[in-house]
Amino acid sequence: MLTPEYAVEFIANAVHITAIVVCVLVVPSLLGGLLVSIFQAATQINEQMLSFLPRLLITLGMLVFAGHWILRTLSDLFIETFKQAGHLVG
Repeated sequence: MLTPEYAVEFIANAVHITAIVVCVLVVPSLLGGLLVSIFQAATQINEQMLSFLPRLLITLGMLVFAGHWILRTLSDLFIETFKQAGHLVG
């Protein structure tokens, strides 16, 4: 049966897993962008492509590097959700 406590736990778990997956992709890109910004400030090069391209490459690299883990984590979340769906109704 779906109780308020179980609903809160279920949503909290889904948000936690989603936040971890997003952080795996965003944090390296954020750090790369910070390094590029420091480099641009030090050299006074103001080129937009120089700030965009490294972040794009870092994000694509993280998708290649951690893509299998991300897909496995999200699929485990959805499989567990569908397994518990029958218990929630009755």
